Amino acid sequence: MIDFTWKIFTQTGCIDTYLLFKELEKENQELPGNQNEELAQIDFPVS
Repeated sequence: MIDFTWKIFTQTGCIDTYLLFKELEKENQELPGNQNEELAQIDFPVS
């Protein structure tokens, strides 16, 4: 969704789309646990 929003912003230059992009980006960073960390735990489970 973030990539799509950025693509729309670059094509239109609409500031509202940019603000939506930044909001989505911020929410993505605030999610508890990073997807990369979760994938690493799956690959190398702690016993």
